[in-house]
Amino acid sequence: MDSKRTIQLKAFDRLLTIMDELRTNCPWDKKQTFSSLRQLTIEETYELSEALLSGDLEEVKHELGDLLLHIIFYSKIGSEQEAFDIADVANAISEKLIDRHPHIYGDVEVKDEIDVKKNWEKLKLKGGNTGVLSGVPKSLPSMVMASRMQDKAAGIGFDWKTIDGVKDKIQEELSELDYEINYGTKEKISDELGDVFFSLVNYARFLKINPDDALSSTNRSFRSRFEAMEKMATQQGKALDSLTTEEWEQLWQSAKKEQR
Repeated sequence: MDSKRTIQLKAFDRLLTIMDELRTNCPWDKKQTFSSLRQLTIEETYELSEALLSGDLEEVKHELGDLLLHIIFYSKIGSEQEAFDIADVANAISEKLIDRHPHIYGDVEVKDEIDVKKNWEKLKLKGGNTGVLSGVPKSLPSMVMASRMQDKAAGIGFDWKTIDGVKDKIQEELSELDYEINYGTKEKISDELGDVFFSLVNYARFLKINPDDALSSTNRSFRSRFEAMEKMATQQGKALDSLTTEEWEQLWQSAKKEQR
């Protein structure tokens, strides 16, 4: 075993030991359950996502540590309940990876990553999933859920042949939205707007762009520019709620220029 792997295993063993000590001696850690940790885990996952989007690798390292702690914590609780431990967790994912990669651990041949994804979905169905979309959690954020469902449906062949079909679908949905805005109810408008969003998510998939990442990037840019506008307005002695349309535009353009 090389020295790097030895160091990694030693660090993992240290974390397991600390978890044992905290679970035994810390009043807060002793009280935690699967349910009490759930929301904290969700928050940690979003913090990791934000670090990944920022590109700050030092922050990514810290957030990965926080998430790893939660995995160790759940495994410790599972061990106390004699349900599973960290070895069971590691072995289960190892077996799944071997089973889902027959082109590496078996005699299946693939041409590219598209074939790999198709095989993955077929193996999941054989493994007991009741349907192609059954593995997509219903609690996912709406945009992430749309993206995952489209990925899975495309993985078994339910997809547009070319990107032109996707673009035509967007135009079709926009036309239907316009009609409902003019003649429909609030509910119908909402339905059609949802269809537009869904089509745009599909368009992003064809462009090989993660739609949630793209929107997150735009959100960060908007926040940065708006905060810059607030600062400029304050420096000019102007109240935000008193600005004219022309003054807003001037501040916006100045903020954009400052960011560049």
